[in-house]
Amino acid sequence: MLTGIVITKNEEKMIGDCLDSMSFCDELIVVDTGSTDKTNQIALKKKARIVSSHGKDYSQFRNDGLKKAKGDWILYVDADERVSKELQTELKKIVSRPPSDIKAYALARTNIYLGQPMKFGGWGGEYIIRLFATDHIFGWENPLHEQPKFTGDLGYVSSPLLHYSHRDLSSMLEKTIEFTSYEAKLRLDSGHPQMTWWRFFRVMFTEGWYRFIKLSAWRDGTEGVIDGIFQVFNTFIIYARLWEMQQKNVK
Repeated sequence: MLTGIVITKNEEKMIGDCLDSMSFCDELIVVDTGSTDKTNQIALKKKARIVSSHGKDYSQFRNDGLKKAKGDWILYVDADERVSKELQTELKKIVSRPPSDIKAYALARTNIYLGQPMKFGGWGGEYIIRLFATDHIFGWENPLHEQPKFTGDLGYVSSPLLHYSHRDLSSMLEKTIEFTSYEAKLRLDSGHPQMTWWRFFRVMFTEGWYRFIKLSAWRDGTEGVIDGIFQVFNTFIIYARLWEMQQKNVK
């Protein structure tokens, strides 16, 4: 039995297609983290079970879904991701095989940016661990860039999980508002040095060099250049929010 788990908050535009791509799962769980739109109504129509989470970070959200799962295998998919037909076929084969030493699988994720699959700038060749034998995953840790805790060997699946995170500039800005707050708070809690004017130039230059020189974002064309510049902007917002938090702490 395969349980699919999706973390959501105000994803009425995305949750329907996401759950449709997971219809091969025996059980669907939507972990709602405070939606005020029609996300839950749509999920219920797709025969998903709603689990309300009052956690404070993504590890807690994923762990709340894990606690409610009944399947022998757990598949985690985000609302802006889609399980391709090829991946559906491969996952069904995996969960129906006799037991083996492989207890978790990393899925190849294709990141689609403004309608274009990305190969450079840090988006190409990505694998994320999302499929687990239930009795070998013990939960997730870390507040934002969460990581699973599991035992057993790790396998790899090459069929793509499609990621539509960056659909348009409006949704990109909305995500920046949400995630930069998490990122800034993590830096504040870790005791980051006080932000001064020169640190902004340093972190933005470092991010620009990393995206455009080391990771060759420009090789993805106009979309790659937009993304590279946006990542520099995103870095600026993280550290500007950190500065703001530090000022409040001083006062």
